Amino acid sequence: MSVAVEMEELLGWNDEASSFWKAHLEKSPALLELPCGIGGAVTVQDFVRHIWGAELRWAERLGGLPETPREALPAGPLEALFALHLKAGPIYRRLLASPTEKWEAAYTLDVPWLPADKRTFTRRKVLGHALFHGQRHWAQLATLVRAAGFPSDFRGDLLFSGALS
Repeated sequence: MSVAVEMEELLGWNDEASSFWKAHLEKSPALLELPCGIGGAVTVQDFVRHIWGAELRWAERLGGLPETPREALPAGPLEALFALHLKAGPIYRRLLASPTEKWEAAYTLDVPWLPADKRTFTRRKVLGHALFHGQRHWAQLATLVRAAGFPSDFRGDLLFSGALS
């Protein structure tokens, strides 16, 4: 067995965190209206839209699929936002299962928010970024809701994930 963390394991960790937050926000829907201010989000619901919307858009980019325009992503409700996560997962799984996928190949992002000379990465690096993106933001959300007086008991550390042994 390799000691390396596999992308499939990171995808499993991503699924665990997403499922936790969906269930937590369903139990406490008032949290969705909390002011947020992270990454330009006005509310927690806007922030969750960003997390799952970015997850889908990264999957579409890597999968060579038409990218869902940001403005076409639903603003809510929570179930519609979670559907973005559910749509992204099979795309990532298909890519990870493909024996012909060239993860070390160069991939140039067609995004205006990066300078043109800083847009090329390996496909592997883009995938790693996509899978860590949500984890970073879920940790920010855990801090935000705790500071607002609503602890979540989120145990998002990789140490507690069932996706790795």
